Amino acid sequence: MKRTTPTSSLVDRLAAVGDQVRLRLLRLLERQELSVGELARVMQMPQSSVSRHLKILSDSQWVESRAEGTSTLYRLVLDDLNQENRALWLAVREQVGQDNSPELAEDLRRLAAVLDERRTDTKSFFGRVAGEWDEVRTDLFGDRVTLQAMLPLIPRGWTVADLGCGTGNAAELLAPIVGKVLAVDQSEPMLQAARKRLSSHRNVEFLQGDLEKLPIADASVDAAVCVLVLHHIAEPEKVCAEMARILRPGGVALVVDMLEHDRSAYRQTMGHRWLGFPVTQMIRLLSGAGLREVRMQALPSATEAKGPGLFACTGYRGGGADVKAATGGAGSPA
Repeated sequence: MKRTTPTSSLVDRLAAVGDQVRLRLLRLLERQELSVGELARVMQMPQSSVSRHLKILSDSQWVESRAEGTSTLYRLVLDDLNQENRALWLAVREQVGQDNSPELAEDLRRLAAVLDERRTDTKSFFGRVAGEWDEVRTDLFGDRVTLQAMLPLIPRGWTVADLGCGTGNAAELLAPIVGKVLAVDQSEPMLQAARKRLSSHRNVEFLQGDLEKLPIADASVDAAVCVLVLHHIAEPEKVCAEMARILRPGGVALVVDMLEHDRSAYRQTMGHRWLGFPVTQMIRLLSGAGLREVRMQALPSATEAKGPGLFACTGYRGGGADVKAATGGAGSPA
């Protein structure tokens, strides 16, 4: 059935098909009904770019769409085009010589491979949503499912120190997995919030104290984590030295913080002392504390995130001599 909605102006219709990417899309969609994910794979383009071009084509009444499960399928049906678009498409299709285009031949080769994956229901589903799978999975299961599923890789008997625990976000993830969590913060209001949040977990010990002089014994924890705290510390090398001191041999230190950035307003609005940390500085901080195998990597940014990029930096404690030399032989305050 032909659509009876108002037609676009000639300029709009010409603009819609006057783009090479949209021409490729239309030639594919005239042959086969496809999802955004499938089109992205066939055309070897980011899904966001494909979606943007599809919106233009949809707004100009060139393509139809329908929902199938969690995916949306698009198609061009020649007989359903309004009279103006149908005449224009026939003329454009003839001029571009669709059947002889080398680019189209490549598109069709990849299209055949994509369609081959539809042979069973399972292959059909994952083939259609491959480009959209992260969004689908987050919608179904939440955005922390992968992290939570990997937490059991941490040995159950470990003792983990959460330094600058705040309201207990990290401790809440760790408590069901490990043997014991030492939640440390200098702020009593923060600790009160963490106690309330973690009231059902009996393996969390709350300690008030400065991160530069931790109330934790030497070589008493298997892991020390410091998440989005170090940029508040005037002398971060002291915190790194304390992390190394409290680790058992073979223990791991993990620092998560912001990459170097230029948002100087954070100093006034949020009390940041450091505008993130460059790679060289962070590696030097952990290495200088006597930790080995120091590695730093940028973390993927969430699409909705408005802050600077983040990193994770890890280092391992070797023998006691390394740490004592780096920290000047400081002993336990506990």
